[in-house]
Amino acid sequence: MSAASSSGSGSPKSDSPKSGSPTPGAARFEAQLKKAAAQARPRTPILAGAPGSAGVDADDLYSAETLESVGFNAERDLGFPGQPPFTRGVQPNMFRGRLWTMRQYAGFGTADESNARYHYLLSQGQTGLSVAFDLPTQMGRDSDSKYAQGEVGRVGVAIDSLDDMRRLLRGLPLDKISTSMTINSTASILLALYIAVAEEQGVSSDKLRGTIQNDILKEYIARGTYIFPPRPSLRVIRDIFAYCEKQVPHWNTISVSGYHMREAGCDAAQEIAFTLADGLEYVKTAIEGGLDVDGFAAQISFFFNAHNNLLEEVAKFRAARRMWSTLMTERFGAKTDRARALRFHCQTAGVTLQAQQPMVNVVRVTLQALSAVLGGCQSLHTNSFDEALCLPTADAATLALRTQQVIAHESGVADFVDALGGSYAVETLTTRLEQAAYDYIRRIDALGGMVSAIEQGYVQREIQATAYRYQLEIEDKRRVVVGQNEFVSDSPPVPMLRIDPSVEKNQADRVRMWRADHNTPEKAEALTSVENAAKGAENLMPVILRAVKTGATVGEISDVLRGVWGEHRESVTV
Repeated sequence: MSAASSSGSGSPKSDSPKSGSPTPGAARFEAQLKKAAAQARPRTPILAGAPGSAGVDADDLYSAETLESVGFNAERDLGFPGQPPFTRGVQPNMFRGRLWTMRQYAGFGTADESNARYHYLLSQGQTGLSVAFDLPTQMGRDSDSKYAQGEVGRVGVAIDSLDDMRRLLRGLPLDKISTSMTINSTASILLALYIAVAEEQGVSSDKLRGTIQNDILKEYIARGTYIFPPRPSLRVIRDIFAYCEKQVPHWNTISVSGYHMREAGCDAAQEIAFTLADGLEYVKTAIEGGLDVDGFAAQISFFFNAHNNLLEEVAKFRAARRMWSTLMTERFGAKTDRARALRFHCQTAGVTLQAQQPMVNVVRVTLQALSAVLGGCQSLHTNSFDEALCLPTADAATLALRTQQVIAHESGVADFVDALGGSYAVETLTTRLEQAAYDYIRRIDALGGMVSAIEQGYVQREIQATAYRYQLEIEDKRRVVVGQNEFVSDSPPVPMLRIDPSVEKNQADRVRMWRADHNTPEKAEALTSVENAAKGAENLMPVILRAVKTGATVGEISDVLRGVWGEHRESVTV
């Protein structure tokens, strides 16, 4: 990592120490450190050579001199909670005022099954919904499509039509809860379905609260559920920004996601850098489309991974907040705190869950959730211990929720605002991660921005290289994974959730009947309006909303857009 501290514009901070000129305090500290090191015991073998996930081993000791050596300035870099640069959190009193939203990610099989799980989780104390969609829904294919075979209801709920969304949301108070929908390529269609159902329930769109992920750039990098090429996809995102600013003002129009890039193998510094670089691209696209940054940017949220290295993860969240505030101010002239504050949802790291000794995953998830809370998240999902084997059972999902509740109500950490703020180690890690992330952002800028960097395969190659190094560390036992490469033992089997094969047939039959019943001139006209808007410059959201109300399905609307924009084809990056 670079030792030079960097501002958002890429220039060194003015009060950083000059290279090669240690301060008297730093020299004094170095002498004491050498003396202590000579007397110290060697590390135990189980810890030797186990670096932090950003590829940097921990220092032997952290002190005020360490902070001085990395250019940390408390007044500039730390500040106060609820004030720029938001290092210490986006609210003045954080969880002392209101706990984070406990938003367990759930969805499987049919809309009716998922609806029953949502009601159950709410009855157990969950405070927000988080909807998982199956792959056909994410890819804009109806359940009877040949491309959907074998995937209907498997990794999430199948939503083809307005009727499915009605059943998914039946009995849920949409004016009182917030709903997060993990959907990207078809985000505009699923949001339109949600708005239409809310209107049927008598809830106007200006009363709705929630989030759509709507982050297409990370799909090209790490996840793969894209449909259209990048540039028309960015146009759809801009249209959603513009529409929701006026019509759905309490909705987060995007959740810029580092989570999936971390799952693909990037480290903490890369997660910050690539996530914020995606965010910068979205902001630039919106401004180029004539939107005011202090308007639409207030509805931007983020989505991060909570990985295993507890202190590094806390530092990661703090560094990301500080950087976003600086970047929004320096690059785009954002003036309001709301437009500068990085608000984020967090999910514990699915990639760390092990099929061996699955109950040990409860411990991993607890530590990861603790890092998210200490790092100041606004909402949190805790993974279930059985997710390396199957979709979560109700019992496993309940235990995951209880994990959050114990942290909230029994651990005492929610009583403190930025409890680790001022820690020599945490502030040093925060600053080093910030510096490393800025190095990446400067490289992406030099490539022409995030879209160009993705098209050239730069981001994908960086993640692949980091993932490869990480795997080698596990295979060489330089990184210990309990139950996998050390402390191996047998464990009893755990119950597993199975999806009934009849789900796919029944859902396919249902969508065929729905299309037959809604094969009307009104629907055909609405789909033509979608096509014309896609070819022109008209905002797509109103015409998509009209189309779903006439009975157009997710697949039908997606096919119209495919006909205009085509489909993206991935370039191989090795």
